[in-house]
Amino acid sequence: MITVSHLTKRYGAHTAVSDVSFTIEKGKVYGFLGPNGAGKSTTMNIITGCLAATEGEVTIDGHDIFEEPLEAKKRIGYLPEIPPLYTDMTPTEYLRFIARARGFSGAEARKQMNAAMERARITEVKDRLIRNLSKGYRQRVGIAQALIGNPEVIILDEPTVGLDPRQIIEIRELIRELGKKHTVILSSHILSEVSAICDEILILSGGRLVADDTPGNMTALFAEQNGIHLTVKGALADVLSALNGLEGVEIADSREEDGRARLTLRAQDADDVCERVFRALAQADLPILEMARERATLEDVFLELIGSDKEEEAVSAEAEEPKDEEAAAEGGKEEADQ
Repeated sequence: MITVSHLTKRYGAHTAVSDVSFTIEKGKVYGFLGPNGAGKSTTMNIITGCLAATEGEVTIDGHDIFEEPLEAKKRIGYLPEIPPLYTDMTPTEYLRFIARARGFSGAEARKQMNAAMERARITEVKDRLIRNLSKGYRQRVGIAQALIGNPEVIILDEPTVGLDPRQIIEIRELIRELGKKHTVILSSHILSEVSAICDEILILSGGRLVADDTPGNMTALFAEQNGIHLTVKGALADVLSALNGLEGVEIADSREEDGRARLTLRAQDADDVCERVFRALAQADLPILEMARERATLEDVFLELIGSDKEEEAVSAEAEEPKDEEAAAEGGKEEADQ
């Protein structure tokens, strides 16, 4: 559906996106993750044709976004981080304007407008001024404009930023519904949100793509972090003796408190280990008071992947720091992404 090849964007001496390549398949929901300044919004703006690339290619359903912008953009609906709304209009007036701007007129424009309002669930506020709407409804109006023309790809940049918990849940449900009929690319800082909604995740750091996989595969890469927390009634020495020799079990931490042994075990296959630990302690007549699984989370993966890049960026920034006031003034003139 979308192919990004060796994408690079520079602002003077600053490289916002560096040799990024990936493929977006039809019918999936993709999550874009990365710290501030990682290049997410820049990449999205290039994919949608809102920003030119320094190097590289982007094709949408076989159409080059730079060589065939009209054909490529017909297949994209885009909601920037700040929705492009005219607040002195009502949703009806605004979406009619968007429909006409996208080449629809008459009955077809009304059809597109009404369908977008219904899908975004804003029909009940369609005749109120946008400036009087809550932030949640404004986001919905922004999503509605991205749906005009029923594009194959919907790109949403931080769609839940600034919303309250209830509004976030509502927007998440809306995105799930969109994912049933569209390819969706979602940028977000909320890791739980991305993990719950997205089929695949791309992580950018320092302008580079550092990961591209499913949430399950990403956490599986950190399987060594999977563990088991145990609380057992009995002396620690007896518990250690019962567990001694169990293959694939590493005791990462152990202590005894008030006649109870507390342990943290590490294992590649925690499901199998739980069963064998249970049997070993049962045979030793040592009651298990608590057994809790610990898994690597998307947050663990994210922090691990961006950690080394942050250190490299800090070293690079220190090495490039202007040595005098003239150099500092010159550096201040350079544009910076995000």
